[in-house]
Amino acid sequence: MLKENHDLEGALREYLSLLEQEAYFDAHEVLEEAWHPLRKAKHPLRNLIKGLINGAIAFEHIKRNREKAAKRARRVISSFERYKGLCTDHIEYALLFKQSRQMIENLKSKHSEVFDVLVPQHDKTFI
Repeated sequence: MLKENHDLEGALREYLSLLEQEAYFDAHEVLEEAWHPLRKAKHPLRNLIKGLINGAIAFEHIKRNREKAAKRARRVISSFERYKGLCTDHIEYALLFKQSRQMIENLKSKHSEVFDVLVPQHDKTFI
């Protein structure tokens, strides 16, 4: 049976805390529990949350450093990339969503060797 959590605000706070601790799988699990009831209700935030869930799991692939980890991480992060634009000032818990999105962006920069096509690079041609 799927675990469900109806406290989205609490789940977002715990998600952020777990990302800071590099507990990416746990962050994924916490947010996924809050996503299930929203998915069932076809809530407008369900895709943004799905993107954040997949953002966390992308870094779990990198952390575990298994075969094809980078390829898997790039594939999974595409969901985050697809839905991150849904994070606006006009949504419920906008600040927590923005902090979560920024945390994933910071992790992408930290792992730019994996996400080089997704992380802006400075053009040094004219330096």
